[in-house]
Amino acid sequence: MGRFLSSASLITTATIACSEPPAKVVASSAEEPSGAGKVEQSETSRGGSHEPRFAQGERGAEPPRAASAPMTTNDPSATYRARLVEQIARRSEPWPGERWDPRVLEAMRTVPRHAFVPGVSFSLAYDDMPQPIGNGQTISQPTVVAMMTQALALDRNAKLLEIGTGSGYHAAVVSMLAKEVYTIEIHESLATNARETLESLGYRNVHVRHGDGYAGWPEHAPFDRILLTAAPPTLPDTLVEQLAEGGILVAPVGPAGGLQQLVRYRKHGGKLAEEDLGAVMFVPMVRGE
Repeated sequence: MGRFLSSASLITTATIACSEPPAKVVASSAEEPSGAGKVEQSETSRGGSHEPRFAQGERGAEPPRAASAPMTTNDPSATYRARLVEQIARRSEPWPGERWDPRVLEAMRTVPRHAFVPGVSFSLAYDDMPQPIGNGQTISQPTVVAMMTQALALDRNAKLLEIGTGSGYHAAVVSMLAKEVYTIEIHESLATNARETLESLGYRNVHVRHGDGYAGWPEHAPFDRILLTAAPPTLPDTLVEQLAEGGILVAPVGPAGGLQQLVRYRKHGGKLAEEDLGAVMFVPMVRGE
């Protein structure tokens, strides 16, 4: 996870900075149970935040595949999810010139975030803030997840590679909009927990692997979309090779511990066109031993 930097402010890890910040962007809460702990500043090789800009009309209008996440009409968390999405949608533009894709908001409304952060209350699980998930790692702020998902411009035919599974929450969200999601986590315990959670919730199109994200997942390449959720110093050639022609790759790139740039790459004719989406700070992308 990471944070988006602006001249206005610096926000805690896994959150974004903007002219109209969420109501709550904090690293801990008095409501948090004693076993949950505080959100750590060190984070897993996972997601981030950004302020991308791309042309209108890149996404289809089809609704998310709600069948991926079986839910009951008596789900007590539904009210919390609806409230969270209202808070996200209150930011009428996720970035200048772009309006929220209703499919992204519906996916956020559907996925039960509390299932990915056991040990916290519904209230905390659906706060627009990071939460600890073990191993000194955290799950990203929901607004960050929504913005990153929108930036991927997913459609139902897309095959996506995510580097950094974490709790599996972001993989669940993008699975509502993509055909298949392949996600790699370098921390074995997190990979195991995420796989079990996703399977128990019925996300049949998410495939979790414990391994080195630098190697990608060549058996299932090429990928229409690739999402890096930690910062390599330079974009790994292996992942560029595994990106399909016409595909999109979103990644923070830059030195560990310093300012990085969140970049959106498009692959055309075997070459990458870059969009600088803004200054960010992410944890470094870790190589396997």
